[in-house]
Amino acid sequence: MVIILGCISQQSVAQEFTNDRIAAMIKEYRSLDRGPYKRIEWFCADGTTRGSKDPCPDAIGGGIQHASYKTEIEQLARKEHIYFSEILAAADLWEFWDGENNHSRVKQYQLNNFLVSADNGWILEKARFYRGSKQVEDEEEWGRKFYYTVLGDNDLIDRDFFLLRESLRDLPHDGDTNLAQEVRSLSKTLAEKHPKFMDLRIKIHGNPESKDITATQEWIKENNSDLTFKQREEFEKLVDVMQEFYEPVAVSSLDKMVADWDKDSYIRKQAELFSKTYTNDTDPSILIPAAANLMCDIRTNIKDDKRGTRRTSAMELSLRLEELIFQTTPKWEPNTLQEHLDKVYALSEALASGGYVEQWEWDAVESRLFTAEGETIKAHELLDFIAAARSQVEWGTGMVNAIYGDDVERYMEFEPLAYGFLDDRIRSSLLLPLGDAIGELGGLVSRQIGLTSQVESVNNPSTIRGLNAGYAKGKLVVVEGNAEGMTVDPNKIYVFDRPPSDLKPVAGIATVSEGNLVSHVQLLARNLGIPNAAISTDNLSDLKVFHGKEIFYAVSGKGTVVIKSVDEMSQAEKNLFSSNRKEKKTIRIPEGKLKLDGTMPINMANVSSADSGILSGPKAANLGQLKQLFPEHVVNGIVVPFGVFKDHMNQKMPSKDQSYWQYLTEIFNTADRMRKNKLEESEVIKYQLAEFSKLRAEINKMPMKPAFLGQLESDFKTVLNGKIGTVPVFLRSDTNMEDLEEFTGAGLNLTVFNAVERDKIIQGIRDVWASPYTERSFKWRQAYLENPENVYPSILIIPTVDVDYSGVLITKDFINNNDDKITVAMSRGGGGAVDGQAAETYLVDKNGKGELISPARENKMRQLPATGGSVMKQVDFNTSILTPQNLKTIKEFAEEAHKTMPGSKNGSYKGAWDIELGFKDGKLYLFQIRPFVENDQAKNSEYLATIDSDVNLNTELYLNKNIKN
Repeated sequence: MVIILGCISQQSVAQEFTNDRIAAMIKEYRSLDRGPYKRIEWFCADGTTRGSKDPCPDAIGGGIQHASYKTEIEQLARKEHIYFSEILAAADLWEFWDGENNHSRVKQYQLNNFLVSADNGWILEKARFYRGSKQVEDEEEWGRKFYYTVLGDNDLIDRDFFLLRESLRDLPHDGDTNLAQEVRSLSKTLAEKHPKFMDLRIKIHGNPESKDITATQEWIKENNSDLTFKQREEFEKLVDVMQEFYEPVAVSSLDKMVADWDKDSYIRKQAELFSKTYTNDTDPSILIPAAANLMCDIRTNIKDDKRGTRRTSAMELSLRLEELIFQTTPKWEPNTLQEHLDKVYALSEALASGGYVEQWEWDAVESRLFTAEGETIKAHELLDFIAAARSQVEWGTGMVNAIYGDDVERYMEFEPLAYGFLDDRIRSSLLLPLGDAIGELGGLVSRQIGLTSQVESVNNPSTIRGLNAGYAKGKLVVVEGNAEGMTVDPNKIYVFDRPPSDLKPVAGIATVSEGNLVSHVQLLARNLGIPNAAISTDNLSDLKVFHGKEIFYAVSGKGTVVIKSVDEMSQAEKNLFSSNRKEKKTIRIPEGKLKLDGTMPINMANVSSADSGILSGPKAANLGQLKQLFPEHVVNGIVVPFGVFKDHMNQKMPSKDQSYWQYLTEIFNTADRMRKNKLEESEVIKYQLAEFSKLRAEINKMPMKPAFLGQLESDFKTVLNGKIGTVPVFLRSDTNMEDLEEFTGAGLNLTVFNAVERDKIIQGIRDVWASPYTERSFKWRQAYLENPENVYPSILIIPTVDVDYSGVLITKDFINNNDDKITVAMSRGGGGAVDGQAAETYLVDKNGKGELISPARENKMRQLPATGGSVMKQVDFNTSILTPQNLKTIKEFAEEAHKTMPGSKNGSYKGAWDIELGFKDGKLYLFQIRPFVENDQAKNSEYLATIDSDVNLNTELYLNKNIKN
């Protein structure tokens, strides 16, 4: 019997760690007195272990006592790199820092702390009382050693300042605890037990201040008769923690925190000056800017002393100053416009000094947030100030998500409560009061100049800004967390934390994380006039009241947003959806000009823009033209024209008595008959998608003609200078639907990344030919094209360039509709910006000077090794992607492109260009160029124009006039 039990135990341990299994482990350990721990043991200096009553002898160096882990917990760490309830004293310092895994163990330790605090101990629900599992003194000693070591490394200070500073809140090293987290967790738990406390809990969560202590005490008195003795104790504990958290920071003794620094050191001198000057100053408008300045001094001068001990004390002082600002900000109630600007600037400076914004990013935006005092300021200057201030909240929120997002997403697979960690970090930071301050200022300015978004049930509509003009009516769906892979309804309006990269057509979009302005999703939304807006996390939470309800949603050309219940629609808004309104404009692919007799590959250098939509799509045609015009910027390439596709589609299908092309044609003919028979369009599309799925499967195994393959192999040698199978290449889909000034098919079809092996290249050709018949590609073009059956794919084959960074150039400032500037978005590595990453984005003026719109917040870059495929490499944010010289080079090329490109319609095209490019070792490479398309219907809608009242952006507002909010 014992043997059988032993076998079962080993099988249990050896089984795969699925998400369900991990969730079951957590549930099981919550109910165990020892939780994830096995027993208390002595861990000796010589590496041996002893029983709990057998201490390590001094002769072998002594040791420490703590719990050991259950075997299953150890295996989970080893196999899945998931660490539950780590005992720091048991960890190797550098293994815990976990640099090879983007510091996952540090972040998991913080995430575990949050879950323990937020969910009644979580995996340690009973094991919290397991005496001796951790020794506080040993944990703190280990924590001190950890920080004294890692903070002594200049590179880590530069690269990981934010993470190091944030982790100080959670790793034991000086007796402090994360009180802000404890306040939120306790209030949440109590509100769940006592619904009457919910309103106060929402106040504590969303707008915390010291007066919440009195409010909680009064609530306890009012509800005393409904509480048991134990329940009163729980509420009293909350009050105690709140009192400790709001205990005023003693300004007079802050300088003592850096007393270990040299007397003449800048940080110590500034800290002493701060304590001496502001000990008796209670005016928040004086105290907060001074504290923010000292935080800035600490960040910029922390490397003056090499010792990790001193750097630790300086970082602790920075955290204490942030606590002082957090406590004091609610007391700062500006009376003038200038005071509002001063408050926003001070909080922004403090936020950057805390690492939420990188130093170079702050340097790029600070001038837009600093206003010299005067009598008046123009409305457009104020709006620019507000836009720059909003960017600080967006960048800071993006930093939290980028640093912790991967680990939170991994934990959410087995513990949904992990999602609350991101919100917890944001709300415990200066992002919360800064967002409130910007909201107050934005609302004040908007009311004064008559430019206000009209959004029902949203407390702070000034944090909403329109991206794409348009209007829609439909049910609202609020999607929190990761939306990748979800199914969307084209008739609904979606609010995303982050939209899926393969988003199919929907009626409207609003996003917390917009990705970047020139991602494929954003550009396609602009083509179709889909209303799109950027919102804050709080806005998303507020909009949950509309989840599942039908709303009206509109975005004006100036970025004003309207969201309301359909019951509140005006007659003019109802008329937009009346049955006799003008139908949506559709376009037709000019299939008559196709030239399909070319059944062999072509040297890209022999095609030009005149061949676009005839022999190939615009990628190949225009890149061939660019090869002629800018040979130093463009690689060699091979074009597989439309005719090769049609030639292969004319082959007989192995399993049917018809050709591939006849099968495709029959799908569209049947769909037309279904429509004539009055079948619902949804049924027609369902039929088509099912048939397309079958067709794709057949194309994916289609036999390739020997003559074509022979010529392709020859062209590899002569054009790409290498035998097929030795040259890494990209295979880019290039359809005739992309050669339309009214529509761009950006990103709808397949690109095969960095293929090397011959079989992968040949299969890649089949895969690209099949890609126009995927659900996403078909649905996007079905929504816009009259004759989607006449989409022909060509293929552009170009050698891989393992670029340092890549992205998109739009040869206009489409944010402000200004032709005097250009828009540039870049991400590190290959495939940048177009896939929706949070890209580094600039508006570049005629002198090549860039205005930073947003920094990159992607923590990985795609590298393209010579062996094929792609690998993701971890990156940091402490340096910019683009240099001033890069921006100048891009601007010069944009001007040259406008002068030399023949145009897309017999030379008549005068609009902006959408260009994909990259840099390798400072050299600019061009990968694609196409017309930049915007939806004129949405831009020119009479209704949308009425949303924006006549706003005079040169209106002068008084800075020092007393203003009531």
